Amino acid sequence: MPAIKQLPDLVVNQIAAGEVVERPASVVKELLENAVDSGATRIDVAIEQGGAQLVRVVDNGSGIAADELPLAVTNHATSKIASAEELFRVGTLGFRGEALASIASVSRLVIRSRQEGAEGAELSMAGSAEAAASPAGCPVGTTIEVRDLFFNTPVRRKFLRTAQTEAGHTSEAFARVALAHPAVHFTLSHNGRVLHDLPPCPAPPAQGEDRAWRDRIAALFGEDLAGALIAVESRDEREEGVIRLSGFVADPKQTRTHTRMQYLLVNGRAIRDRSLQHALGEAYRGLILTGRKPICFLRLEMPPALVDVNVHPQKLEVRFADSGPLYSQLLGTLRSRFLSSDLRVGAPEQAPSEDDEALGDSTTQLVDWAKGELGERQRRFDEGAATPSYARHTGGSAPAFRPFPSGGESLSMHRFDGSRAASSPTAGNALSVAPRAAVGDDAALSCTDEDHGTEVAAPTRALQLHNRYLVVETDAGMEVIDQHALHERVLYEQLRARVLAGPLETQKLLVPEPVDLSPAEAAAVLDARDLLLSIGLDVRPFGGDTVLVHSFPAMLRRLTPGETLRGLAGELAAEAGKAPDARDVLDELLHSMSCKAAVKYGDPLTDGEIAALLDARPGTENHHHCPHGRPTSLIFTREELDRRFQRI
Repeated sequence: MPAIKQLPDLVVNQIAAGEVVERPASVVKELLENAVDSGATRIDVAIEQGGAQLVRVVDNGSGIAADELPLAVTNHATSKIASAEELFRVGTLGFRGEALASIASVSRLVIRSRQEGAEGAELSMAGSAEAAASPAGCPVGTTIEVRDLFFNTPVRRKFLRTAQTEAGHTSEAFARVALAHPAVHFTLSHNGRVLHDLPPCPAPPAQGEDRAWRDRIAALFGEDLAGALIAVESRDEREEGVIRLSGFVADPKQTRTHTRMQYLLVNGRAIRDRSLQHALGEAYRGLILTGRKPICFLRLEMPPALVDVNVHPQKLEVRFADSGPLYSQLLGTLRSRFLSSDLRVGAPEQAPSEDDEALGDSTTQLVDWAKGELGERQRRFDEGAATPSYARHTGGSAPAFRPFPSGGESLSMHRFDGSRAASSPTAGNALSVAPRAAVGDDAALSCTDEDHGTEVAAPTRALQLHNRYLVVETDAGMEVIDQHALHERVLYEQLRARVLAGPLETQKLLVPEPVDLSPAEAAAVLDARDLLLSIGLDVRPFGGDTVLVHSFPAMLRRLTPGETLRGLAGELAAEAGKAPDARDVLDELLHSMSCKAAVKYGDPLTDGEIAALLDARPGTENHHHCPHGRPTSLIFTREELDRRFQRI
């Protein structure tokens, strides 16, 4: 075995570079963090060929003294900590003192810097830590140029992607730092073309720092996304200090297929944390479709002693002293905020302004004047006129075209009488059906009508279209409701409430029903017997791949035990091998049960059933989305309708 030797400093730095410098984006991140720590108010970043050829970062910060430049590029030399104890209360972005040394070992590095009231200096290196500073003219601040990255490690340079791909990674690293510091002016250019020019966004005293951060988000990701953000904030008082959560989460209709739009900042540092990302996903459970990821811009401010930032070479991950309360704080804050927000798709985001009201008054006066100028025959509504010919037509196609009346007679308009249409034979036949097969009598969308000789509930201003959708008039305009999605949400929350309150009421079968399953499904069902028992399904082995259903939830007595169990078995088998959380599996089972029991597309509803469904909506927490994340309704405002009809 060869003798043990001390590695040369260059090799040590190149090994460290393998952990710190992964690609040009890593260089930009490290240099940006140093620039922010220097107190700079403007930072300009320029890259060429994705950063592989050149990375230049210019700041107007405090600068580096001329006699300290050679020390700045040595390993573990820093001005930000002085003892091991300070590692556990780091208040700066950089602190290890290895970034410049690692970068210098794999590139051609030039540093020019000057402090206020001192002479400037320049230091040049080419893969070696031995260099001397020389006088140079430069403004206050620091300019760092990194050229020919990985020129002396061609194996690593071979793993770099195309210039456009590397520029994308660099832009992402740039955005994370720029998001955390909205008061700093940042610019980013690639091959001479400006990609981002982010002017400082100071916090207006009357609107607070959230407005400044929203402006920075809009500058980076566009006004459409910024306009769909929901502000959140909470505080947790502890003995060690206050933990403040603030920022924005996106409306559920704004999602992505990846988690790259989830920005979590801890004391101004962009991090990745699986626990907090899981809490974010739990908060959006039932509001977004499976496979979609929410968008967030969240900041956590806490005493530095409660977080350890020294657990990852690139400082992308941290370790919290106690992550449980943080998980609960994030989950509780978002859920409370969602419950107090109107998340219906298309819902107006703000009340009309004074200018809008004034415009509405002017429009009303103009319309009144126009009506006064019209002739009597042109402006009267012939409410007592006979039913139009198309309403009397009973064939399967439109009636033959009839010419307009001659002799100068104007067209007359007829008002739609909703109550009269609802009582017509056609409307009655369309809406009178047998009561739904629903979950329990109290959840059924059935109520008595005139056929049963009892009172009818007050008529609802709702119209069923194609036996699928309900159209409801609202103060803002019109709302179109998906009957299946809304009923599914109502049933899901009823089931969940009953499960949380205790064991569900069960109904024992006189003769246990045998159910044949596939081997994987049978194994998954028997492994989840306790879980199924908590929702009222008593399943026991019978032999082979057959199981017996001994009891069934009383709420689902109108459904077939065999078919219901087969559907649940498919869900359980799909989760097999993943060690799913019992709560997640139970939630999926409740989703499946509520979906099977809800009214379906194509099911006609009676007036009473429509009324029961609409009455159940206000008492349902997340009635704006079904358990699978689809919206239950769409809002069309009067202004939108007027715009579609070109009235405004």
